[in-house]
Amino acid sequence: MIVHSLYKAPKGLIRIEADLDSGVLASVRITGDFFMVPEESISALERHLEGVRLDQGSVSKAIDDFYSSGVETPMLGRDDMVKAVMGVSSGS
Repeated sequence: MIVHSLYKAPKGLIRIEADLDSGVLASVRITGDFFMVPEESISALERHLEGVRLDQGSVSKAIDDFYSSGVETPMLGRDDMVKAVMGVSSGS
């Protein structure tokens, strides 16, 4: 099932499109008006989220693990990305 989320962070908009299969993120597409450094990290994060169960703990852990590699999103926090991904569960 394809699900979407639109999250307005204090300094940017994050759009998530995901294919959800039995509560697991089968594929994820992240777009919006934010920057990630290095830039190619966006597609790496999309791949990193594949196979993650869509629950607060699993998504938070996956995103924390990803950011621990030194990736930065200027003006956006890790929590903003977690909220954007979790928004697909409510269709917001």
